[in-house]
Amino acid sequence: MVEPTPFANEIKLFGVYDKNNDGKCDLSLVELIQYNTSKTNVYVPHTAGRYQVKRFRKTQCPIIERLTNTLMRHGRNNGKKNIAIAIVRQALDIIHLVTNRNPTALVLEAISNAGPREDSARAGSGGVVKKTAVDVSPLRRINLALYLISIGAREAAFRSVRSVGECLADEIIACAAVILFFIF
Repeated sequence: MVEPTPFANEIKLFGVYDKNNDGKCDLSLVELIQYNTSKTNVYVPHTAGRYQVKRFRKTQCPIIERLTNTLMRHGRNNGKKNIAIAIVRQALDIIHLVTNRNPTALVLEAISNAGPREDSARAGSGGVVKKTAVDVSPLRRINLALYLISIGAREAAFRSVRSVGECLADEIIACAAVILFFIF
């Protein structure tokens, strides 16, 4: 009987990137980011799941697939998931070459850094409206982070020589390497 190779049991993203995390993700987001579970261990970020059927089911979608889905905005790549998967793969390859780190862990770091922690809301009654500061929920932080990363990459690639994959890699690297400055 032939022994199975050590690769037979490992499921890696695109057959290359494993699901190791450096532990630098924000603790409030860990529950909502599906990263290394039995349902999210896939070769390609295309599970064909119906994550919008119920409220909050999108939290069960693998995070790399959610990044892929945010690239399919209105315009040229609307609904073209194969193109979005190719863009994400190119971005992960560039991230791995530039930083020499696990790109999936870097994506988690970028998502935890890119999401806003505080926002303003309108409060008041009658004609008097006052803006007050409110905390942002963890799910909204993830949604906004994915939205801002994908929109930033699309706008950087618009009328540019660089491809969307290159711009997405730059956005992810920049968001992961952000240094927070506090003004006192």
